[in-house]
Amino acid sequence: MYQRNPAISKGIDWVMVWLYAILVTIGILCIFSVEYRSTDNVVQTFIGFKKNYSKQFYFFGACLLLAVFILLTDSKLFTATSNLSYLVGILLILATFVVGKEIKGSRSWIPLGFMNLQPVELCKIFTALALSKYLSQQETDFKKPKAQLIAAAIAFTPAVFSILQGETGLALVYFSFLIPMYREGLPPGYLIAGTSVAVLLVVTLLFEGWELIIGFSVIAAILVYVYWRKIKRNFAVLLFILLGWACCVGFVQFVVPFIFKHVLKGYQAERIFSMVGKTNPYADSKTVQLTVVDEKTKKKEKEAQDYNVKQSKIAIGSGGFAGKGFLKGTQTQGDFVPEQHTDFIFTSVGENFGFWGSGLLMLIYLFLLLRIIRIAERQRSTFSRVYAYSVAGIIFFHVSVNICVTIGLAPVIGITLPLMSYGGSSLLTFTILLFILIKLDADRQMVLR
Repeated sequence: MYQRNPAISKGIDWVMVWLYAILVTIGILCIFSVEYRSTDNVVQTFIGFKKNYSKQFYFFGACLLLAVFILLTDSKLFTATSNLSYLVGILLILATFVVGKEIKGSRSWIPLGFMNLQPVELCKIFTALALSKYLSQQETDFKKPKAQLIAAAIAFTPAVFSILQGETGLALVYFSFLIPMYREGLPPGYLIAGTSVAVLLVVTLLFEGWELIIGFSVIAAILVYVYWRKIKRNFAVLLFILLGWACCVGFVQFVVPFIFKHVLKGYQAERIFSMVGKTNPYADSKTVQLTVVDEKTKKKEKEAQDYNVKQSKIAIGSGGFAGKGFLKGTQTQGDFVPEQHTDFIFTSVGENFGFWGSGLLMLIYLFLLLRIIRIAERQRSTFSRVYAYSVAGIIFFHVSVNICVTIGLAPVIGITLPLMSYGGSSLLTFTILLFILIKLDADRQMVLR
């Protein structure tokens, strides 16, 4: 006889719930440390919905109610509505081109009065569900190229629209869906090729085009010399080496200029080249003439582009090993770091709590990722496993890129720190992602398709 669960807590992974609560609480405290002033009344500002930490506190309360609602929902609802929700997510992204609000050069927000909704952020949930639904179907043979192309289309369609909106950073997050696809049998050759392209792109930033062509030619000549005996027996080996050489040269000569001229915006390209101490060689001469009158102005613009990262590194470095203490950070309290309550929230941790506090935070994130992977591997359902790895991939990408940006190891691309950065859309997205996973894990004895 069917018996309902006696309590909402049955089967819940409470370790995940506590990790979620700890990270959000740390985030609110960090936002508080950024905005608090000695003249503020703490109680009034927290309930006043005027300060960002107050808004984040209310967002947290709303997200907790939503989390309870998710835990009370039947797990089959997520599989039944996954394709429909994905379609709704795409339509919301398209709606931003009509009714969207432009913020910092990106028309990717829908104003809701009390908050601004960013559909491309929310669509990560719908994409994870839709990809899980497709890969869990019995008729899906992921070893075939057709199935791989369909899965890639599901994962990267929102990324294409995100690039059109000017949100290149969020578009890159969708590459995290390669992790669940690899777990489900995506040939490693794709990942090797993708990694090679990324490495090649980085190399083109460090060396001139003619230097790379000479280097590729020397490497090709060495390979021909080493494999000469095999080439005599099988001419295809020589063709393979020449094809590799042609692909590398073509990438440097044609693909890289296209990316910096037509895919990335001018300021994004400038940030990338400034990170390696170079001037953007692909800048439009007309634009340069309009925006840069002389070398002095050009230098000032470059300094402005590097200002965020410089101040971020100063703030983190000033924390030392033990930190200056909560609410005692001079960089934090002095508003020296732009966007410190959002994309650069990690600087607050570094200055207030130092190396040990930053290390502890990274250990918490690591523990969260390991917990999600453990949950993924104990699922009976392919749907739940793919979804769990999707969540792990998204969180890993956000954490690694955000921290690399704040310490100057990556260009500034606007990636939030999960559950800590200020923002209703970001907190809402990660809350839904995690609690759907928690609910699926609670019902892991049920096979979902």
